[in-house]
Amino acid sequence: MMNVSRPPRRRPLRAGQRASSASDRAPADRGPSYGAPVWLFDLDNTLHCASHAIFPAINRGMTQYIIDALGVSHDVANHLRTSYTRRYGATLLGLTRHHPIDPHDFLKVVHTFDDLPAMLRAERGLARMLAALPGRKIVLTNGPTDYAHAVLAALGIERLFERVVAIEHMRTRERWRAKPDHAMLRKTLRDARVAFADAILVEDTRGHLKRYRRLGIRTVWITGHLPAHVASGGRPHYVDHCVRSLKSLGRGLRSGALRSRRQ
Repeated sequence: MMNVSRPPRRRPLRAGQRASSASDRAPADRGPSYGAPVWLFDLDNTLHCASHAIFPAINRGMTQYIIDALGVSHDVANHLRTSYTRRYGATLLGLTRHHPIDPHDFLKVVHTFDDLPAMLRAERGLARMLAALPGRKIVLTNGPTDYAHAVLAALGIERLFERVVAIEHMRTRERWRAKPDHAMLRKTLRDARVAFADAILVEDTRGHLKRYRRLGIRTVWITGHLPAHVASGGRPHYVDHCVRSLKSLGRGLRSGALRSRRQ
């Protein structure tokens, strides 16, 4: 693992906007991508080790926000935070459905840190490993937009992704959505002109992989940033390829473990 130094500030991309320096993005007028892999990367505990400092800080921030907003005890706030995550995929979804909170304020407060780069840990050579992967690359995260772009910029890899799909982009007119919602992923891939058979989801959360595997996408479970007891037990049947490090993704392509469903 490495400490990440703060890079020069970059102007964040707007929702759906593609990075101008991404050489592997598809033309805007192209239909669904056939053949070449399209990598859907989770952010936390996938592209960096959120368990080190980010997740503990976010969890504390969520619990305190719930205490302040709802006037409940610390134990009740913790229960709401964890139970809503298990039930809906994200604490925010439970809060918006059952309580009168401002979702944008919640996201901003609990994902803002005084010195984000100092909290980050990532694999050595991260940018090089990602750049070496063939195909398009998209970030798909239940975190908010500003936080996602700040993390990618601090890691020095923002330019490698053609777009960031954050939780604000997953919502519909009716409600907020998040992984592992099926309708959200269908719309995300349709908007990005990606065929299900060409998508490869790289995630640390087994529940997301299990649910999305049913749609026909390829699944990679990355375990290198997870606690040992969570990463144990072997490869689940709904996981096409299990890796500890992102450097093993290319090996999965070469070995056939991530062979396209079209083949």
